[in-house]
Amino acid sequence: MTLRPRPAARPRPVRYDSGLACSTLAAKDRKLGQLIERAGPFTLRLQPTESPFEALLESIVHQQLNGRAAKTIHDRVLALFQKNAPTPETLLRLPEERLRAAGLSAGKQAALRDLAEKTISGIVPTLSTLRRTPDEDVIAHLTQVRGIGIWTVEMLLIFRLGRPNVLPVGDYGVRKGFALTFGTLRPGERVQAENLPDAATMRRRAARWQPWCSVASWYLWRACDLGRACDLAAEQKDSKPVSRRKQ
Repeated sequence: MTLRPRPAARPRPVRYDSGLACSTLAAKDRKLGQLIERAGPFTLRLQPTESPFEALLESIVHQQLNGRAAKTIHDRVLALFQKNAPTPETLLRLPEERLRAAGLSAGKQAALRDLAEKTISGIVPTLSTLRRTPDEDVIAHLTQVRGIGIWTVEMLLIFRLGRPNVLPVGDYGVRKGFALTFGTLRPGERVQAENLPDAATMRRRAARWQPWCSVASWYLWRACDLGRACDLAAEQKDSKPVSRRKQ
């Protein structure tokens, strides 16, 4: 049976009450509340997810690549399925030379084949099962796949499954946003290792964010955006010629 291509799905809003999340976070943490006020409304939209296999395939392809290069290679890989939905069985039938020609390294090919095999065996659950599975168990299942680490699964939990209470303490952007919001780092300063918080420090602060750590994390990413905007504004101000006073 030939699978027909599916229409492209659109990003969708989260299912939890983001307004309640923001008001609760602001009430529990004054500094985080100030960040929420500066950054504005919570606008996270969930990326379409047809299956864990497809989501993790994309994650593996994107690893260690910039956005444009990753998208180009991902598009080439999807083209190997002839506009049909990618499946583990189809991937395992693809010759190595075709995967290599699409731009996949030997390591990524091995990771994708491991993903396919673990999906067929049931180690990677179906999407309906994942939606009923606690966050910790999702991480435990999916990190059994070669090339899939905790950070990758946390991103899937936040941006695809819409889980409200995930704190990716290993994410550089979240750590930098934490330092900008609660630490000594100021916009425009070069980030030093000592500026970035450790996991224990972040978790202690995040105890007051329960059960909305994903929303707090999203705002910490926005703190980085605000910092870059301040840097750009300062650069533009410095680059303007000083006008001479009229004689």
